[in-house]
Amino acid sequence: MAEVTPRTLTDPQTLRALSHPVRLALLDALQDGPLTATQAGELIGESPTTCSFHLRQLARYGFVEEAGGGRGRVRPWRLTHPGWTAPAQPGDPEFTRAQQALDHVLLDRLLARARRYVDTAPTYPAEWQAAAAGHTSTMHVTAAEAAEMAAAYRALTDEFRARWAARAERPEGALPVEVLFGVYPAT
Repeated sequence: MAEVTPRTLTDPQTLRALSHPVRLALLDALQDGPLTATQAGELIGESPTTCSFHLRQLARYGFVEEAGGGRGRVRPWRLTHPGWTAPAQPGDPEFTRAQQALDHVLLDRLLARARRYVDTAPTYPAEWQAAAAGHTSTMHVTAAEAAEMAAAYRALTDEFRARWAARAERPEGALPVEVLFGVYPAT
């Protein structure tokens, strides 16, 4: 991975380029390191041809790059950034529409994964069933306080990522865990 900080997205065209489930699945798959289109296809359940096309599109918009050491469908691809962020641009309606479209695709993916866990929870070891948690809170806060909560969440996740970055390899029994955090008006 070339960069160590998330990429900040500022144009609607780049957001629209991400708004495809296959591209998002490819970005998820590449979190564990470089993959060829064939390897990625096996992981995400798509054909190598489909993955190759979408990897080239992701490269066009700067999300992935060739990792070297291959040609055609056997060339490996890697992420250029560990993630991305797209701060709201309230004065730009085109950006807002593109951001909404991407958010809809992301929410569909997140909810599908949460439902998949709920459906399969009994198949996980007891310690994972006990560790999985859900929590919802509704509070009356100002916009500044909401921004403060979001910043505190980012600081917490950055702290854990820094701790885990020093690991040479994953500990036995480690699984990918998704934490869904949202701060938004619930009116």
